[in-house]
This record gives sequence, C-alpha cells and structure tokens, in this order.
Amino acid sequence: KKSEQEIKDEEMELFTKYYMEWKGGKTSGNMSYTNIPRFYYRLPAEDEVLLQKLREESRAVFLQRKSRELLDNEELQNLWFLLDKHQTSPMIGEEAMINYDNFLKVGEKAGPKCKQFFTAKIFAKLLHNDPYGRISIMQFFNYVMRKG
Repeated sequence: KKSEQEIKDEEMELFTKYYMEWKGGKTSGNMSYTNIPRFYYRLPAEDEVLLQKLREESRAVFLQRKSRELLDNEELQNLWFLLDKHQTSPMIGEEAMINYDNFLKVGEKAGPKCKQFFTAKIFAKLLHNDPYGRISIMQFFNYVMRKG
C-alpha cells in the first residue's frame, strides 16, 4: 500500500505532466519554441558604458558594410552605358527597352555589386504590357538607384 505522501507526490507529478502537455511545455514533445531565435535585446542602460560602446561600434560596422554594397557614381555610369549599349529595338517613343537575353548579358558584364539586380524576379516585376517581352531601361535603372 502507498502512503498518503506517495499518493500526493504521484498526483502532483501527473498533474504537472498533463498541465505541461496542455500548455505546450517541455514534456509535450513540441520543441519548436527552442528553435525560434531571439529578436529583441533591450537597449543598454546609461551606466552600462561598455554595452553602449559595443552597440555603437557594431552599428558603425554594419553601416560601413552596407555602404560598401552601394553602387558608386562610376559603377552607375557603367551600368547605364551597358544598358544603353544592349537595348533591344524597336523603341517605344523615347523609351529604350531591353529584352531578357540582353538583360542577362548586361548582368554578366556589370560586376559583382550589380548581380543582385539581374534576376528573373526583378525582370518580371518590371515587365508590363510590352508585346516583345521587354522592360524599360529607365525603369530598371531607377529601380537599381532606389534599391541599391
């Protein structure tokens, strides 16, 4: 026979087990919460000088890296030259157009910083009602300037 304390302990153990399963705790087998990355970190307090300096430095490094990814004036001029050189006729009014094959050729010649803009997804995003399946060179260039 079990003592009264053993019965209470067993009840508590069962209660905890079922409660955690119902609530989605560790014993339920659902471990997805352990895979969710932490996305919020509190800002350092005024007296945490080292943490504030670390935050400032990491922000500066991040901004430097992002600025190196941006196209400079020379790279933008080169991109415009390549787009203009590979335009596909016929023009629509004053608007120069480019087809997908020439778009890919320009992407190969434009350089590593520009590679991210020469994707099928971006081409499709800028493709409108052109009967020849082309995009506007000016629209693409403006897109690069806004995003890059």
